[in-house]
Amino acid sequence: MPQKKKFYITTPIYYASGRPHIGHSYTTVLADALARWQRFKGADVMFLTGLDEHGEKVEEKARLAGVEPQEYVDRINEDYVEVWKKLDISYDRYIRTTGADHMRRVQAIFQRLVDSGDIYPGSYEGLYCTPCEAYWLPSQLDEDGNCPDCHRELRRMSEPSYFFRLSKYQKPLEELFAREEPFLVPAGSAREMINNFLKPGLQDLAVTRSAFDWGVVAPNDSKFVIYVWIDALLNYITAMGYPDNTADMERYWPADIQLVGREIVRFHTLIWPAFLMALDLPVPKKVYAHGWLLFDNVKMSKSLGNVVDPLVLAERYGVDSIRYYLLSEMGYGVDGSYTNSDFLQRINTDLVNNLGNLLSRTTAMINKYFDGVLPYVSNVECSSEESEWDLDLRNAGESLFHQVDTAMAEPRAANALDHIFTFAARCNKYIDLTEPWVLGRDAAHRDRLAVVLRNLSDGLRIIAALLQAFLPRTAAAMAEALGLSAAPEQLTWEQVQVWGVWQPTEKIAGGVHLFSRLDVDAEIEALNKIYSEQ
Repeated sequence: MPQKKKFYITTPIYYASGRPHIGHSYTTVLADALARWQRFKGADVMFLTGLDEHGEKVEEKARLAGVEPQEYVDRINEDYVEVWKKLDISYDRYIRTTGADHMRRVQAIFQRLVDSGDIYPGSYEGLYCTPCEAYWLPSQLDEDGNCPDCHRELRRMSEPSYFFRLSKYQKPLEELFAREEPFLVPAGSAREMINNFLKPGLQDLAVTRSAFDWGVVAPNDSKFVIYVWIDALLNYITAMGYPDNTADMERYWPADIQLVGREIVRFHTLIWPAFLMALDLPVPKKVYAHGWLLFDNVKMSKSLGNVVDPLVLAERYGVDSIRYYLLSEMGYGVDGSYTNSDFLQRINTDLVNNLGNLLSRTTAMINKYFDGVLPYVSNVECSSEESEWDLDLRNAGESLFHQVDTAMAEPRAANALDHIFTFAARCNKYIDLTEPWVLGRDAAHRDRLAVVLRNLSDGLRIIAALLQAFLPRTAAAMAEALGLSAAPEQLTWEQVQVWGVWQPTEKIAGGVHLFSRLDVDAEIEALNKIYSEQ
């Protein structure tokens, strides 16, 4: 039996400074959709996510909360686990940087780099942003002289430190960005790294701190803790057992794709690959830098108080409503903007009017005209050739998998969903063209009616199969409505490319409703009230 193709995907591990919001949810839902898609295609998938729990900001948050840092991050971890469970996130491994195995492995890696000379002692003075836990050069500041990421005031720091010889890897990193198969996508993010960092020349990087205690202690000098970003970046290989237990490392590394928000691209595409080069390990195959999910065109931030709680939305509107909105709203490498109004309108237009209406009408007509049991009748048997409308629908259905697969490889999840929902709209148009309610009035057209409804059912089968990666609960509900709960073989990636496969194992019931139509104004008022009381 041939070995399965492996697929290793990671989210950034989220910083444990507060509860997760819908911006965090986008990255994780996207990773989940990509992981589920690869499983759908039969790949051996490793999907890693987790929590980054060290650093000065966490220590300060815990102090303000009146608890020890470990207790503080334990509480935050519970929040993340709850949200990921609610959003049906199918991660294979979850890492916390306070875990004993991770910290031990970080120390071993750090010592290896000390021994090789890639890490050396020195002292550092520079402009430091505590919320971002990052040093910035004067040339990198915003127009007000503040942090270019969070735009808060910086403070000048001076402390002894250990440094990583990042400058040593200037040329290898330039070659990495120049290779034919892009390392960082989209291209705009790559140009930013080249112009802002590589062309000016890389400087060696401070990799320890001595001003606080909440971190992994440097193994060679206990006066220092390892810089939180180094600790965090190494999770992608420590979670695979590196450097002491390498079975999973050999099986899954290098990562096939690593998802990051654009504010952390520098860490993941300059510092991270340089560390891997120093360890003589291959770099990830691809890093995808997505945009921000904005709230009324302003970046969501816990400190700004404009975050949207995914648990509130999931409990009120269903998890797949959120998954659909996140995956369809965020274009390739660009920002998306969340508003309650847009979210609710999309439920009505896309999920209720398009997809839900298609399933409801089709199953209702099968139930009404054939008592839920549709006979198999070909066009030949009903004395008619395959119409132009039939052929158009079949060709669209047979090509849909390839369109979605191509989009997911880039990764353009919004495009993938657009292909699926465009096909759903085409199926709805097919109903308007073929007028099955007219065919149903005349017994002489009964066989033609059966062909029309079978074509619609097969189109819905393909949609349900493809949506398993994006809207898993909706896909399962569709399969049940189509009589396929006991026939998963009709929903495989091989069968989804073949037309005419639908063969239900159960009687089709009418009146199936996937989503409920919303009174948008009333829901906006309700959401505003909920958030005002939190």
